[in-house]
Amino acid sequence: MQDVRSRFSELRPPYPDLAAAAEEAERCLQCGGDVYAPAPCTVACPAGVDVPGFIRAIADGDVGRASDIVFADNPVGGSCARVCPTPVLCEGACVLNHEGDMPVAIARLQRFATDFGLAHRGGSACPPEVTRRGRIAVIGAGPGGLAAASELRRMGFEVVVFDGRPAVGGLVRYAIAPYRMWSSPLDAEAERLSDLGVAFRLGTPVDSPESLGDIDREFDAIYLAIGLGEDMELDIPGSDLEGVHAALPWIELLKEGRTPPLGERVAVIGGGNTAIDVAREAVRLGAHDVTMLYRRTEAEMPAFHFEVEEGHEEGVRVLWLTIPVEFVGRDRLEGVKCRYARLSDPDESGRRRPVEVPGTDFIFPCDTAITALGQVARADFLHWIPGVSLKGGRIAIDAESGQTENPKYFAGGDAVNGGATAVEAVGDAKRAARGIARYLEARLS
Repeated sequence: MQDVRSRFSELRPPYPDLAAAAEEAERCLQCGGDVYAPAPCTVACPAGVDVPGFIRAIADGDVGRASDIVFADNPVGGSCARVCPTPVLCEGACVLNHEGDMPVAIARLQRFATDFGLAHRGGSACPPEVTRRGRIAVIGAGPGGLAAASELRRMGFEVVVFDGRPAVGGLVRYAIAPYRMWSSPLDAEAERLSDLGVAFRLGTPVDSPESLGDIDREFDAIYLAIGLGEDMELDIPGSDLEGVHAALPWIELLKEGRTPPLGERVAVIGGGNTAIDVAREAVRLGAHDVTMLYRRTEAEMPAFHFEVEEGHEEGVRVLWLTIPVEFVGRDRLEGVKCRYARLSDPDESGRRRPVEVPGTDFIFPCDTAITALGQVARADFLHWIPGVSLKGGRIAIDAESGQTENPKYFAGGDAVNGGATAVEAVGDAKRAARGIARYLEARLS
């Protein structure tokens, strides 16, 4: 094992000082201005952050006010500033794109504001003056769970957050690429929630019907921010060979500052955002040949296009229409046996299915293979809750309130959308918080 932190420079480094941040902030055209014509960047933000407002504050030199504006809309705004896919959200919506100019660097400005706020005004989150009836459990301390807890506590409810991990953050802490963030500022953001009056029961897994039942009896409403479960397995021969890894445990080890030896050649199996992250991480760790094996074409690839392009620029290759059928090797992995595919006609969903082409087998030589096929739903956990139903492995909810078919339970984030972004989990949590408040007002009044 080796310490690898020095290999991961940040994609969005901080501004060195206020002068540099203010210079970029002055580029903002201050679009929008009222509820009838909101700024495109704010509309594109799932958390609804007042982007022109906090940028104007930076331009005016009032970074504390900028921080307050961000955190009022997104209690994990510092983390989101580092991990959000802004080219397809706020920065993608910036009107400067249509003027032939670069968009305002919204993410870096948000980081500047929130870093200042956490460093200088970390204790400014005061408990609400109003106390409302109702105790709420939030299961899961990822971005969605933290956002739900913040919103509900600010409304005056008593809120307790449960998580089996010893620290907050969920996949943002344990599975986001370290060139985006390691763990900061999650602990400081959680401290703000503690100052607000949110209670945390970390290291407390909800891993049995009995432990969930205890929570059900203790609380008046429950928000499920449970995310998804384990990595989807690639069930082919040779999966137990040394050198074959699942993506999430491999990234978690990496986030601890360590990784097993990769060798010169790495195969990454999958085509989503985790797969491209793993490939780019392998490049930074010194692998000379990093290739993604994807069973469809570039048009069907679920990873963000800009991420794939950045991966290409860094040296990541992709073999399209390639299906792994066996991991080969003696004592350890020596290669991946693959078979070429073609795409079928579209099915009822409109998606074209990959069909293996007989007689096209070949061996792709590699020292390490990392499977990144997505995560499975936590179906066992959800079956412990009477009345909660699944659609396609996802929790079925009312879109306006986040309420499940069991009225006491609400949900959002990856467990509902099948795996999206941290800021979308924040947006889900804010909607659900309003739904929970309405539910408790009707039930407890």
